[in-house]
Amino acid sequence: MPQQPIETILTRQLASYLSVPTLVVDPDGTIVFFNEPAERILGVRFDEAGRVSPSRAAELIEITDAQGRAVVDGERPLLVALRERRPAFARNFVLRHADGVRLEVETTAYPLVGQAGEMLGAVAMFWETAPR
Repeated sequence: MPQQPIETILTRQLASYLSVPTLVVDPDGTIVFFNEPAERILGVRFDEAGRVSPSRAAELIEITDAQGRAVVDGERPLLVALRERRPAFARNFVLRHADGVRLEVETTAYPLVGQAGEMLGAVAMFWETAPR
């Protein structure tokens, strides 16, 4: 595993203490960490999955809108945070993970920028919404 910037290491450490499901990705969109609450929602443990490439993530987790349509990249908060270097929020996404369980979630994401202004990745937090 390549050496990670200290900011990414500290973000991983913080995420491990949060009760909100949290993903940390590198600038290429590879998941470099997800915490225990995220493990419960995603249906896989980080220790077992390790780093997850964007293509592998697409196999593990399907993201649709509430009507079942695929969500385009420009509407995915994590990709907006990575590409546009700004925070983003979305509600009414449906996650379907590998075991077929579907959950309606809200998500927020923000870019992780180093002291010299370099893009280090992004952080996404998501939570299941209450049925309406």
